[in-house]
Amino acid sequence: MATSENKVTFGLKNTHYAVITDDGTKLSYGTPAALPGSTELTLDASGDAIEFFADDVKYYSADNNQGYTGKLTIAKLTEAFEKEVLGIDDSDGVSTENASAKIKRIALMFEFDGDQKATRHLLFNVSLSRPGDGSKSKEDKVDVNTQELEFTAAPDPYTSDVKTKTNSTTTEDVYNAWYDAVFTGTSAPVAG
Repeated sequence: MATSENKVTFGLKNTHYAVITDDGTKLSYGTPAALPGSTELTLDASGDAIEFFADDVKYYSADNNQGYTGKLTIAKLTEAFEKEVLGIDDSDGVSTENASAKIKRIALMFEFDGDQKATRHLLFNVSLSRPGDGSKSKEDKVDVNTQELEFTAAPDPYTSDVKTKTNSTTTEDVYNAWYDAVFTGTSAPVAG
């Protein structure tokens, strides 16, 4: 059932991730897991315009969509995320980072609230950088620490899809199942 189109969006919530498996012909996605505590997300378009000059004029120009670069600020990464995505080893009852651990690519899902209905977003092919860490002494008030994940959301190498989101015509079935499995363009999301 279609709703009215949002006039404004605000807020950030319901951040989820799904680990990618690449078999060389398609990307498949694990079951989405919640990543609570998101405080800010930025997405900057990536890819320079293509311009070709001939006959003393701009003869041809086109957009070169290479996805996005971005940053997700979160209260604290979950231990499950550190293990599943960042490759942290917790086998000895402590969390150990190893220099040879490989960070896995993920699909990143989140939503912005709106004046009519929240818009749910999905980035299909996200590569992350290792997050930093730090803290400072408490003073007369406590400042809560956050962690930042810098990332690149590249086009899917097999479909060229970069990002998708719900809109005013999204069916209730698709909207309600958004975080159950990564949406792949079928009538309902499918797990990989």
